[in-house]
Amino acid sequence: MRKANGRNRVVSCACYNLVMTKESPAIDPGVRIGHVHLKVSDLDRSLAFYCGVLGFKLIQRMGHSAAFYFSRGYHHHIGLNTWESLGAGPPPAHSTGLFHVAIVYPTRAKLADALRQLMNAKIELDGAADHGVSEALYLRDPDQNGVELYWDRPADQWPRKADGGWRCLRGRWIWRSCWHCRDNNSPIRFQTQCPIRR
Repeated sequence: MRKANGRNRVVSCACYNLVMTKESPAIDPGVRIGHVHLKVSDLDRSLAFYCGVLGFKLIQRMGHSAAFYFSRGYHHHIGLNTWESLGAGPPPAHSTGLFHVAIVYPTRAKLADALRQLMNAKIELDGAADHGVSEALYLRDPDQNGVELYWDRPADQWPRKADGGWRCLRGRWIWRSCWHCRDNNSPIRFQTQCPIRR
């Protein structure tokens, strides 16, 4: 047992010697990922990013210790807290943990709107990629958590294997200053200087 911010916290260890077999039970198809909850260093700074830049709406705030955000139709999509991380730095490189949070946009045009917001806020991208099934932008939040913004192509446009299964490409990286956007229904040409972190 250890204390975190004055609270007792039980820390347990377990060995996961599990082997997946064909008989392993499948998760119910109705199960989905509901929300992500991140430890952050500065709640106001994170509020400026997730609300001010990405456009999430603040649904509840608990002083300077926690906040909850949503887009619409759900109690919260993102939770942030400083309970164990107030004033802390990001985790070191080459360690386990979150790789990125992926936020899906309904259309390519909406993803282009998000890119405009990033450019206006002068937020650098780590990269952009075409995965065949989706197109994605990669960046970091103020605490250096990875964030992916993407849209899914319609399923009938996904690359397919010979057996009919879909094939997600590792990613054709887009290292160019021009990002063109065309929505499925209304053509849009969006072109901007896109700063990419080198």
